Amino acid sequence: MRNGCLFIAQLGFLWLIYQLGQLLSESFHLPVPGNVLGMIILFLLLSFNIVKINWVEKGALFLNKHLSFFFVPIAVGLMTYTSLLKESGLALAVILFGSSIIGMALTGGVSQFLSARQIQREKGEDAGERRHSI
Repeated sequence: MRNGCLFIAQLGFLWLIYQLGQLLSESFHLPVPGNVLGMIILFLLLSFNIVKINWVEKGALFLNKHLSFFFVPIAVGLMTYTSLLKESGLALAVILFGSSIIGMALTGGVSQFLSARQIQREKGEDAGERRHSI
């Protein structure tokens, strides 16, 4: 019973953060969607240890596990745009595929750069420790 209440509280908390992002986006007429602002708010709350990960972990894991279910309405909605897809489908596919490749390449490049920098930093610290211990 306690786990169920905790789970519902975590989902409620995540929903409140989402609603806060929506409210900020609409109130300030920001060009950023409210759900993106909600993710940024959650990221900042977690980064600054205002919110502990275990406060939202079970609810977030549940939502992430069933993420594909949330895309069903979008896929059904696309069926109403068959004429647009026939007309511009190839261009849309190229744009989507190309932007995905660019995003993956940039993410991989940044990850490799940061990983190499971390390794160099660790090697430098090891060398500094050896010099001081002699």
